[in-house]
Order: sequence, then C-alpha cells, then structure tokens
Amino acid sequence: MARPGRVVLAGAITGLVLVAFGKGMQTSNTTTPAAAVVPKVIDIPSIDVEAPLMKLGLAENGEVELPPYEKPKVAGWYSGSAVPGEKGASVIIGHVDTKTAPAVFYKLRQLRKGEKVKVERSDGKVVTFRVDAIEQVHKDSFPTRRVYLEDGLKLVTCGGKFDYAKGEYVDNIIVYASRA
Repeated sequence: MARPGRVVLAGAITGLVLVAFGKGMQTSNTTTPAAAVVPKVIDIPSIDVEAPLMKLGLAENGEVELPPYEKPKVAGWYSGSAVPGEKGASVIIGHVDTKTAPAVFYKLRQLRKGEKVKVERSDGKVVTFRVDAIEQVHKDSFPTRRVYLEDGLKLVTCGGKFDYAKGEYVDNIIVYASRA
C-alpha cells in the first residue's frame, strides 16, 4: 500500500501539462454530451476484475485523487481525462492492495498484450479495449505525457518493491489499451 500522495506521482503536474499542450480532455457526443456520460464499471475477465468506478478529480495539492482505501474493490476514473470510448486519453486508477488484503488492481501486472478490458458507461454503451502494452516504471520516471495526453485507455496502480521506510511502492504498473 502506498501513501496517497505518491500512487500517481505525476498528478501534481497533470494540470500544467494539459494547459501547456492546450488539450481539452472532454469531447462532445452527438447523442449525449460527454460531460453527462461517465464510466460506471470496469470489467477485465482475464484477471477476474469487475469493479464499480467512481469519479476522481484533482486534490487541493494538484495531485490526482485516489479511490478511498476504505473501498479497496473500487477503481476511479480521472474526470480530467476522456470518457472511455471518446477521443483522448482516459485514465483509470486503482489500488494494488491495502494493509491487509489485495485490492481491485492486485492482478493488473498479470495482464498480457491482446487481452480485453471493458468499460460500461452511464449511457448504456460498453466499450471494449485491447491491451497494447504493460509497463512497470519507477514513480520518479512516470510517463505523464503518454498516460495523460496520448489516446487510449490507461490503467494505473502501484507495483514493484515496497519501501517500508517510506510506506509505499517504488513503481507504478501502467496498462495501455486501445479501442478494439
């Protein structure tokens, strides 16, 4: 389990990156405005994940909010990113574990290229993605631009070694997926 401020180290600069590149993350939909559509459930059959999604924003310190530790089986969609299935980067974050048990993205590192990820949206659509790549990166080398600006679905959790002195994992596991 990691301290909340470090799960996605890049959260603090996400806003600056978005402003610097001038990208609007929400796009319009001809039947329902994108702002009214939200992802509700993530389903990853190959690793037995079916979890509700909550909206995550930016905390006062500028970092991306995290799902509450009291809800380890819930993942969160960063509402500053695109709605899954719309153009742009869509980011879903989940914990790997708690102090006592595995959490929603515990098996995320076991995903393989080509496996499917489904996201059910509030407009009734189910969008299917295919995993393109999985990487483990040190939190100090988090690929902010690739995660928050490049098209596709990104799933993010902690991973690697656990630093007991700091009370956090040293790496992030990131899954990159494109629409199937």
